[in-house]
Amino acid sequence: MIARLLDTARDSLGEPGREADLIVINAGRGLKGSVMDSDPAQWEEMVRTNLMGVARMIRGAGNRLLAEIKRQHGDSPSAAKVLERPRDIIVIGSIVGKHVSPFSSMYGATKFGVHGLVEGARRELGPKGIRVTLIAPGFVTSEFQGVAGYDPKWYENVVDRIGPVLAPEDVARLIGFVVSQPPAVQIGDVIIRPVRQEYP
Repeated sequence: MIARLLDTARDSLGEPGREADLIVINAGRGLKGSVMDSDPAQWEEMVRTNLMGVARMIRGAGNRLLAEIKRQHGDSPSAAKVLERPRDIIVIGSIVGKHVSPFSSMYGATKFGVHGLVEGARRELGPKGIRVTLIAPGFVTSEFQGVAGYDPKWYENVVDRIGPVLAPEDVARLIGFVVSQPPAVQIGDVIIRPVRQEYP
């Protein structure tokens, strides 16, 4: 599946045969509740999606980009050659992967894991010319809340209290800013929140 996604990007975007040089990994699903009161029947699926899915995507994207660098520049390219153009892997994490929240601690635990994967990948791939960035949003209104099982009234109260909350377009604009930096500049770890969101 991941190979097919990357093949489609390579074959349909930009120069024929050139790997995509921006991969955004947004695999994730929420789950209402803590370790004490969330539905344990959903734990494994959430871990597979949020953590294992991201790990597989990072590996697949990283291997493609490394192979392209080798194909273009050989086994030991100079920094100047590698950094002629940016290559980015952007991973969407969550604010609750940095600041645990009891109302969604099982979901937050998977995002803590994702944040660890991203930092490890940044340290491994950055020296080879691939920028790996974590974006950790606060509250973003999307279909996420319904799939996660959050009570609509509870979420309405959250929005009334801290709104306006983020829209997906706000996160997309941040991604655009991150990848627009010169190839030798990396923004590695970004939190984006609604102004009035005090917690988490």
